[in-house]
Amino acid sequence: MRGRLITLEGGEGAGKSTVLATVRERLAAHGIDVVVTREPGGTPLGEAVRALVLDPAYGPVCAESELLLMFAARAQLVRSVIEPALAAGRWVLSDRFSDASYAYQGGGRGQPPARIADLESWAAGVRPDLTLLLDLPVAQGLARAGGRAAADRIEAEREDFFERVRAAYRARAAAEPQRFRVIDAGAELGTVQAAVAAAIDAYLAVQQRR
Repeated sequence: MRGRLITLEGGEGAGKSTVLATVRERLAAHGIDVVVTREPGGTPLGEAVRALVLDPAYGPVCAESELLLMFAARAQLVRSVIEPALAAGRWVLSDRFSDASYAYQGGGRGQPPARIADLESWAAGVRPDLTLLLDLPVAQGLARAGGRAAADRIEAEREDFFERVRAAYRARAAAEPQRFRVIDAGAELGTVQAAVAAAIDAYLAVQQRR
């Protein structure tokens, strides 16, 4: 049986790292063998692209280059990690995937959704089975993120950029309610973890009935 691809999405300060651990533990509790990865990254080439895209030392990156670099890393990740795992019946949990390009390079940078869709179809070739969108007000997320290490090139963007990112994420969730589960990431940590666990349990219950 083919595996499943679960992705985590959300803006800055949404708590994806914490939620990723919760999802992984929940899947393991159900006896599911899960491969964990991240975007951009997950392969040697992808990690090199991550450094190029996020490190301010490389200077300005035009929107078109940023989009193509993201999909270059994604194509390598799919072919080296995700597709082999799914074909072997393993589940994959990814910190970001193609929805991030619609949100950041589309909503944030203004790249046309049709262009991103073409790249998604050609370069990625797979779509998530379940996406958890960690949603919270931009100001709250940026306040959380401000307590971390020095901002990377994208984290250093202005607030209106992240408002566009959030709007793009929410629009995608509204358009695909069968795939997305929107989690209120602005709540207390325990409440967020409980909502995530409930979403995973509900998804697994549906899978078991098939």
